[in-house]
Amino acid sequence: MIKIAIGGDHSSLALKTSIINHLKQKGVVSADLGTYTEESTDYPIYAKKVSDAVLSGEANFGILVCGTGVGMSIAANKIKGIRCALCGDTYSAKMTRLHNDANVLALGARVLGEDVALEIADAFLENSFCGEPRHINRLNMVKELENA
Repeated sequence: MIKIAIGGDHSSLALKTSIINHLKQKGVVSADLGTYTEESTDYPIYAKKVSDAVLSGEANFGILVCGTGVGMSIAANKIKGIRCALCGDTYSAKMTRLHNDANVLALGARVLGEDVALEIADAFLENSFCGEPRHINRLNMVKELENA
């Protein structure tokens, strides 16, 4: 069963809740890792929580939401083994799964409308890594950068 770890800061509470409800309607299990209020908080806390859930195997994928998605994607990508993609369209979400084997999606709550964000999440979760040798080679190169 696919499980999604979801986290967001104070600016994204409404969109995070919408994503959780949308996934639930589709039968996808999710874990809400916070924040739970609109009180100002720091996005790296939630980037770490979601990334840790993905890396431990507690979740298959992660979704991170903040105002623009930029802060979350930067923070998550500092964590070894995380390939977080900030996506603003369904094509990018699909291709980052197919070619980059991204394991975390970042979304901007102040940038995207709810319907578009849900479509992007669906595109991300409905696609799988293609496994082509050229993409495996590139991912291995990325892993070398992590260890440099």
